Amino acid sequence: MTRLPTIELDFTSPPPIPAAGVRRANELLKSGRLFRYGETGAGELDVADLEAAFARLVGRRYCIAFNSCGASLAASLMAVGVGPGKPVLMNAFTLAPVPGAIVHAGGDPVFVGVTPDYEIDLEHLRAAAQHSGARVLMLSHMRGHITDMDRLMEVATELDLTVIEDCAHTMGGGWGGRPSGTFGEIGCFSTQTFKHVNSGEGGLLVTDDDDVAAQAILLSGSYMLYAQHGTSPPPEAIERHRYTTPNLSMRMSALAAAIARSQLDLLEQRAALWNERYGLLAELLDADPMICVPPRRAEEQYVASSIQFSVDGLDASAMTAWLALAADHGVHVKWFGQSEPVGFTSRYDHWRYASEQALHATAKVLQGLCDMRIPLTMSLEDCEVVAEIIRGALATVGRGSE
Repeated sequence: MTRLPTIELDFTSPPPIPAAGVRRANELLKSGRLFRYGETGAGELDVADLEAAFARLVGRRYCIAFNSCGASLAASLMAVGVGPGKPVLMNAFTLAPVPGAIVHAGGDPVFVGVTPDYEIDLEHLRAAAQHSGARVLMLSHMRGHITDMDRLMEVATELDLTVIEDCAHTMGGGWGGRPSGTFGEIGCFSTQTFKHVNSGEGGLLVTDDDDVAAQAILLSGSYMLYAQHGTSPPPEAIERHRYTTPNLSMRMSALAAAIARSQLDLLEQRAALWNERYGLLAELLDADPMICVPPRRAEEQYVASSIQFSVDGLDASAMTAWLALAADHGVHVKWFGQSEPVGFTSRYDHWRYASEQALHATAKVLQGLCDMRIPLTMSLEDCEVVAEIIRGALATVGRGSE
């Protein structure tokens, strides 16, 4: 039996904060002015600067900063009229903050199936929309997989759906040359650690709609200081909503914004590094007969900070043994087929605050679906060792289960 190598690599290691971000963070810490608003001397508005810069980056009129992507998702739903008991369509393959945001807004999650290439099933979307009566789709570009957005928007128009894009894993990405987050009425991005821009925690909501922007600003917790935003809608839009929109205290801090702002210019460079590593890993893993890495289409401009692949031919016990063997050699893979949620990984049937829904085809896809981070500290040589460990551990366990 071939002896497996071992790799010492921190799969959760983010790149360092740029010097400009560290410098500005230190200035803020020394001043103590960490709140995004100021009643006097409010000339240095770090959050407003981030909002303006990100709106320009994606080509949207408005950007509103939140303390998390989940908060921005919840605010988006409220801004388009989701309230108590309203059904909201969502990918069954996503992470817990998405159904959490729907419940936060008072809505009821309606799960839509996933195809074997990890994208939303458009035929099931039609059926789920018609059965539930939902008029809002929260579309997750889960782990950076962007569906055919031209087809999806055609279906959304046909079904009269308002689309909110969960772009937690697609900052810097797009479809057909158009940035992710600009197809639907609203796009929401994450600046949580492990994402493409790291401020520890944070969310950015983008839109072209005056009324959505006004409500998002007020929901975020602007008090009556909304004029201090980097991208503000006309005063009459604020006036329409300022007496009827609650303050939910979901603002981004000046410190988080200063750290995030310093990284926007690095997105293109980071995308190139991630995608180079993803391409090599995908080639090496897909060569294994037990592993499938779905192909990516030319129109999809992904930013692959992680890789997903499906493993075929192992039962639950063998999958657990394979994951443990790979981890013993330094490679940490998440598995969406586990019966219990682990760490950040859970699936639709674990979210028991939503009504029970059976998605047999999706359950089959998730049963073999694996997920692995690609840290920027991973070299191309590391990629080869990681693939060797994954495939070698799989072969070892596969032989033992025969």
